[in-house]
Amino acid sequence: MNKTIDLNQIQKLQDICEKYDGITLKLNWEMLRNRSENEKEDFFHYEDGHLVGFLATYSFGEKVEICGMVHPNFRRKGIFSNLLKEALEIIPKGSKILLNAPEASSSAKEFVKSQNYSYSFSEYQMAWKNNEVKPVEEIVRFTKAKIIDFSFIANLDVVCFGFDKTDAEKYNNRILNEPDRLLYIIEVNNEKIGKMSVQRENNESWIYGFAILPQFQGKGYGRNALLQIIQKENQIGNEIHLEVALENSNAKKLYLNCGFKQYNTQDYYKIDNK
Repeated sequence: MNKTIDLNQIQKLQDICEKYDGITLKLNWEMLRNRSENEKEDFFHYEDGHLVGFLATYSFGEKVEICGMVHPNFRRKGIFSNLLKEALEIIPKGSKILLNAPEASSSAKEFVKSQNYSYSFSEYQMAWKNNEVKPVEEIVRFTKAKIIDFSFIANLDVVCFGFDKTDAEKYNNRILNEPDRLLYIIEVNNEKIGKMSVQRENNESWIYGFAILPQFQGKGYGRNALLQIIQKENQIGNEIHLEVALENSNAKKLYLNCGFKQYNTQDYYKIDNK
């Protein structure tokens, strides 16, 4: 894609749709900005030179997530259906395909219902802001991830998030090369116990892939790591955001206890592409 032009138009369309619908779209901007020129992952619909429909695919190994939007003035014209059809023709058969839809979007719910897609799961989006920051004892230590840490990082996604090994390796091979992402290894007594990545943009810091090995969970290490990151990102004046799966009650409890509040929900629906 012509990144400068298209990214600007995508952002403009996102702003229009979010304001009109009162929602937050999950467009994974860190992935949009680092697209490969050799792969078709984004699909566009223009009217008179203006972008009015957009759909993006995000590959995580054998799993593919889809998110899109259509300008309010151009809905009910089959634009999103056509973009989705075009994307499904390219996605490899047998892939696990998930359509992302903000829980508060009535137009998304109507589309999902018309297609009879089955509900898969939901994620909470949570934010930490305007809270009191207390001094934190540095029990765990952060080091920047290196290529040598690749196997450890991929294994954490298998053990903690249920990734397929191949999917975990493909996903982490990509994010290790993202220039805007800070990927950390979490250590205790010089032993690797977990990981966390932080994405900074527009006075916001997003926490992704936060995981602690099972044998080190329940010892306060995860809480200490999270509080240290909160303190660090708050010092530079950023709001701190993260996402947590609805069924992950332990993680949600930790985030609430550390001062995060839920502000949005993203639903996911399974699409069969046999």
